[in-house]
Amino acid sequence: MTVDAHDDDPLIRRSYYEATVTRPAADMPLQGAARADVCVIGAGFSGLSAALDLRARGFSVTLVDAHEPGWGASGRNGGQVLVGFAKDDPLVDQLGDDAMRAWRLSVEGVGLLRERIAKYSIDCDFTPGYLTVATRSKRVPELRAWMDMVEQRFAYPHLSWIDDAHDRIDSDRYLSGVHDSFSGHVHPLKYCLGLAAAARRAGVSIHAHSRVTRIVEGAKPVVETVQGSVQCDFVVVAGNASIGRVLPRVHDRIAPIGSFIIATERMDAERASSLVRDRAAVCDNNFFLDYFRVSSDDRLLFGGRATTAFMDPQAVAPALRERMLAVYPQLGDVKVEYAWGGYVDVTRNRAPDFGRIAPNIYYLQGFSGHGVALTGIAGRIAAEAIAGQAGNFDLFARIKHRRFPGGEALRRPVLELGFLYHRMKEMFGT
Repeated sequence: MTVDAHDDDPLIRRSYYEATVTRPAADMPLQGAARADVCVIGAGFSGLSAALDLRARGFSVTLVDAHEPGWGASGRNGGQVLVGFAKDDPLVDQLGDDAMRAWRLSVEGVGLLRERIAKYSIDCDFTPGYLTVATRSKRVPELRAWMDMVEQRFAYPHLSWIDDAHDRIDSDRYLSGVHDSFSGHVHPLKYCLGLAAAARRAGVSIHAHSRVTRIVEGAKPVVETVQGSVQCDFVVVAGNASIGRVLPRVHDRIAPIGSFIIATERMDAERASSLVRDRAAVCDNNFFLDYFRVSSDDRLLFGGRATTAFMDPQAVAPALRERMLAVYPQLGDVKVEYAWGGYVDVTRNRAPDFGRIAPNIYYLQGFSGHGVALTGIAGRIAAEAIAGQAGNFDLFARIKHRRFPGGEALRRPVLELGFLYHRMKEMFGT
């Protein structure tokens, strides 16, 4: 028996994304013993991307997911399609001159998303344009320094400096900003379901409601689920924040951080378009950032409010609406119709964590808020590695990561103390 995605998780019972898609009939759960060249765990962006590229290379692929395609972060996120990484310092410090290769792969990730939208005719409302903006004068030189570094070190040609953010955003909250004409935003669940449909057509065997209980390592690994198993030559673990104890050796190198989004009621098209020029996506450069965009059906989607604790999105919605009104006080008469949330898989250094737990078992995690585009290229380089071309995958595997302190019992309290420290710094402008 399947479970409707709206009712399975209180975090997405009032998801705008779920309300604006028509899911196909659920894929059947895995039952009994199966065999494939590769078993992919997780039907989100990275798992589906790996599956598509593996099939293109001639591998048989079985993909299992505890829920349905796009049920996790891939179907709940802010939809912002970004080049780069959450932080560039770890790449520069650890990879040296090879940091440019990693950065260019992130750019390829945005290009891959655009390519797949066209190739598979995925109707997912992609809109080009992305604005990073500063809310405080001390953050302006930091933002300018970042732009100069990206242009000079990574030779990225799509950025332009904005002296007065008010020229682009109808708000007095922001000072200066950077416009990226290549990045943009997308309806993430529509895109994910489009990838799943393409994977099915390519011959990927997708099994929903097939939670993995363990991976038996060996020359022919076995992925065991609640009702079945897959014997294979290779495994790609792409469950990110929801993979739990299946990856005990590396799972404590990520922390699941809750993030929440609200969507307003539909507005007049002219009013909606006035909020952000050309309907670019927007994000500020604070530690606890706000991000927002105007949807294709003339709503404002506004997100933020990071936490390590479970919170009901309906309880968070009033606070998010207050933050929205701090940006756009002119929307005081506009109702909030949707509120939902999910978990971002964040590493301590906020660099992606790709690697192997055995020579034939690959994992992809730690996208740290940059996953919409980066997941796609992550799946591709995992497929390349399985096919014998591991150079790009091993580049990322060189990045060293530290575990979060406190173990299972104390991890959340320790993280909340860290959050409190940064909230105090931002509150007092330090």
